[in-house]
Amino acid sequence: MSVTVAIVGRPNVGKSTLFNRLVGRKIALVDDTPGVTRDRREAEGRISELRFRLLDTAGFEDVSDDSLEARMRLQTEAAIAEAEVILFMIDARAGVTPLDERFAQLLRKANKRVHLIANKAEGKAAQAGLMEAFSLGFGEPVPLSAEHGEGLGDLYNIVAEAVEAVETGAAELVTDRMPEINVDVTDEVDGDEEELRWNPSRFLNVAIVGRPNAGKSTLINRLVGEERLLTGPEAGITRDSILVPWEWEGRVINLVDTAGIRRRARVQQKLEKLAVSDSLRSIQYAEIVVLMLDATMPFEKQDLQLASLVEREGRALIIAVNKWDLVEDKSATLAHLKEACTRLLPQMRGIPLVTLSGLKGTNIPRLMDAIFEIEKVWNARISTARLNRWLTGMVEGHPPPAVSGRRLKLRYITQAKSRPPSFVVFCSRPDALPTAYQRYIVNGLRETFDLPGAPIRLWVRGGDNPFAPKGRKK
Repeated sequence: MSVTVAIVGRPNVGKSTLFNRLVGRKIALVDDTPGVTRDRREAEGRISELRFRLLDTAGFEDVSDDSLEARMRLQTEAAIAEAEVILFMIDARAGVTPLDERFAQLLRKANKRVHLIANKAEGKAAQAGLMEAFSLGFGEPVPLSAEHGEGLGDLYNIVAEAVEAVETGAAELVTDRMPEINVDVTDEVDGDEEELRWNPSRFLNVAIVGRPNAGKSTLINRLVGEERLLTGPEAGITRDSILVPWEWEGRVINLVDTAGIRRRARVQQKLEKLAVSDSLRSIQYAEIVVLMLDATMPFEKQDLQLASLVEREGRALIIAVNKWDLVEDKSATLAHLKEACTRLLPQMRGIPLVTLSGLKGTNIPRLMDAIFEIEKVWNARISTARLNRWLTGMVEGHPPPAVSGRRLKLRYITQAKSRPPSFVVFCSRPDALPTAYQRYIVNGLRETFDLPGAPIRLWVRGGDNPFAPKGRKK
């Protein structure tokens, strides 16, 4: 049974820095600007052999209206409700502030295990703040330097104690129930563990990308059935790329919400540059990318650039046209969108296009069906025999052109790998094979072997059939 540990505190005390330290890699954005983190982020934390579920939270703001800060506070309160262990962080150099005191009052009402963490405790400048921390009423503060990794031994003891308490409670619960169920409890527990253990091969990483305010976070909230991510009328709410595990029909889907990506010329501030870079990295680590378009402003230049980026990274692409409930003439608009998709993105002919409303939850099953179908295409394998029979027909139907008076010979084709489907063609003069003829081969592969939407890689190599017996050319 995993223990959940939440890091909470006012803005800019170093919560995300400690989160990255415990996770072991920099996945949360860190900057001197207060309020960088907005959504609660989840990952596996580790200290030595200890493993636990770790939550990073937005800086606590003492507001309760309809503002963005108030919605951020609700996300923090949700993390507190989930966690068994609360790490209440203050800045030892700044001492105890009124906002720290207000947050301490809230935590005392939560009836949770709270440990006071005094960050930035290296050096003499922190001594006064460490003494002030006793006034918050959580006992002796744990001095820590998240940036330099000092004080992690004390955190180990805190988490280890919580793990032991949870495991002891779970064992007592099983013992209490044994006489009631009248079965071999040991066998049943082992069987349940085997059944529930996550198999990495079952994971599917799906990144949701698009321009600001396209409805990415709203869609994920609708999918998971809770207000997991911050949403609102303000553009650019999401900054970090947030991974949200979710299950659909027995399949574990890792949904990744990303910051809205504007044109590079408009991205000026350092923080937005960090957020955009984080979103682009999410595309690299995804398997399926859902490009969200605003139905009221579809296929703008930035949308096309994002689609091209996904194709260059070799990821499977689905276009989701959001806010479909705002469209009046749906039939005419859908026909226009399909025509525009074919015309503007010819390199990925047959991209699935799904209209939906993240706010109202319409067409969610269609989106998931499209995701699973494009996954099959992205993982497709085609036998070498089928490929070469197909290549013979393609060459007979449309022979490659003669270059400098010499006709090119395509001798052999094989699939090098999948994810995405990648093929190697052996040719007598690979440097002379025209780009147009390579497109002819790629389009033929896509049409004949039913590979719509996914990127296709084609490499042209020189030489004879490498698999033919020696002394025999084909």
